[in-house]
Amino acid sequence: MIYPSIDKILNVIDSKYELVHIISKRSKQMSATKHYQIPEYKYISKKNLGRALEEISENLITVKKD
Repeated sequence: MIYPSIDKILNVIDSKYELVHIISKRSKQMSATKHYQIPEYKYISKKNLGRALEEISENLITVKKD
């Protein structure tokens, strides 16, 4: 099971497609810079995609509306 729940995150972000774009972009940033917004030991997920989802659910990543 994916943590955090996709349904919970879709309350913050309007579409699944936008969510995928944001998560992939943030995951690539984490891989390139090794910069995490939460201390690494506090993440539940081991992979950067899951960590990006956790950051969105904790409101550490905000999406600007055009």
